[in-house]
Amino acid sequence: MSQELKELVNEKGEKLSPILDPSVKNYLIDIDGTITDDVPNEEPERMVTCVPYPDALDMTNKWYDEGHIITYFTSRTEEHRAVTEEWLNRHGFKYHGLLVGKPRGGNYHWIDNHMVKATRFNGKFTDLVKAYKEIEVFEE
Repeated sequence: MSQELKELVNEKGEKLSPILDPSVKNYLIDIDGTITDDVPNEEPERMVTCVPYPDALDMTNKWYDEGHIITYFTSRTEEHRAVTEEWLNRHGFKYHGLLVGKPRGGNYHWIDNHMVKATRFNGKFTDLVKAYKEIEVFEE
């Protein structure tokens, strides 16, 4: 698997945003409530002592080792970046990036010009399987 970005051009020869090879997944993984206990920003002391979910550590590191891109994202603020990076590193999480400042409150609706696949975490990390569910899309 190659993490190299492939350049694209439109019919006018203008550059478009590059894309990854379809075999590479670009995982964006939440932290609180997904790879560890749900720790709110109002209790930052717990960010140091919480423990990772073992299946999350094993599975996300497996994806990393397979050549996929792992980026953690969180509603933690920039103020919490250092403690979060230290926590990820101390527990052995392999990753490419960390995005902080995700809007709080849930009910996320991601709109993008690239393919987006959403997987709701429901208590356990496993290999992903294909399932067909009802989704909302723009009218054609």
